[in-house]
Amino acid sequence: MKIVLAPDKFKGSIDSISLCTLLQKEIFSLHPDAEVNAFPLSDGGDGFSQIIQHYFQTNTVSTQTVDPLGRPIVAQYQYAPSTQTAFIEMAAASGLALLNESEFNPMRASTYGTGLMIRDAIVRGAQHVLLGIGGSATNDGGIGMADALGYMFLDKNGDPVDPCGESLTSINELVFPEVDLLEHIQFTVACDVKSPFFGPDGAAQVFGKQKGATPEQIEMLEAGLKHLDDVFIKYIGRSVAQEPGAGAAGGLGGGCDIFLGARLVSGIEYLIESIQLEKVIADADVLLTGEGSVDESSFYGKVVGKLVDLSRKHGTKVYAICGETPLPHKDLNAMGVDRLVALVDFAPSKQFAIANPAEFIPSALAKILQ
Repeated sequence: MKIVLAPDKFKGSIDSISLCTLLQKEIFSLHPDAEVNAFPLSDGGDGFSQIIQHYFQTNTVSTQTVDPLGRPIVAQYQYAPSTQTAFIEMAAASGLALLNESEFNPMRASTYGTGLMIRDAIVRGAQHVLLGIGGSATNDGGIGMADALGYMFLDKNGDPVDPCGESLTSINELVFPEVDLLEHIQFTVACDVKSPFFGPDGAAQVFGKQKGATPEQIEMLEAGLKHLDDVFIKYIGRSVAQEPGAGAAGGLGGGCDIFLGARLVSGIEYLIESIQLEKVIADADVLLTGEGSVDESSFYGKVVGKLVDLSRKHGTKVYAICGETPLPHKDLNAMGVDRLVALVDFAPSKQFAIANPAEFIPSALAKILQ
């Protein structure tokens, strides 16, 4: 039996590299003759930098930056000197995981720290920056990042606005950098979702609540992104309103398009193509994937959904292990998952499953491979 392991992380529980190691060990204990190939994955969100280093043997660079609320921190990114390529995970500076739940506040959170990381990479000599965006605490449309790279945003009195979510509607004028650090730099943005900039499926309406926004604040952030898009039209001459991925990371996707001239791509598609995973899936009997929570969003631009599409194409069975799922098995089967087992079915509580995934993976694996 040929098995391909290709899970995403279980967010807040276990990273995908450690998960692959654990799964591989357990599979061999159950099926000693199995042929197992492990490919830990990321869709561009938390853990993206770790996965890049795993596959491309890049160097780790540490740099001074700030967290989403402007507090000094040291963050890391990956750098490949041979190709002068920097791989930056925006969550390392602007991620929700950097905050306590009581600090969640997309009105005040900013991508300024991500901009500082990009600046550091350019000063280091990067000619290509691949930015993984996902897991953000922010909803600022990328103005924090842009501010760190020399752009200015002025209110009606000509005063600079604080580059965060609550300031979006106050922007009256966009001032371009005096010195263009970005000239001749190529930017690629790996998005974890295909959300538009604003609207019912956009950044604020879909993701504002999980970042701590109240219903009233969600409407303010929505209005702010609409206003920012009007600013783009006025000063850049085009809109990013309906661009797939523009709403990723609180609108950072759209901001990267406008301020960096970036090409937006699916994070998981970029990685699958880079490591030539489709060829391995085509030759396998079973693809075993998973993530912390397999829900409807898993099938729209994320790891599980993309792997299901590829497996269907090649007639490979899809099994999944997750922390939990709200979806009935008949729905999962209709979406292309042949078998799924959730760790919460074996644990005394969800919290215990999150804290101790290794305790329940053997039982879950035994059931799914029976």
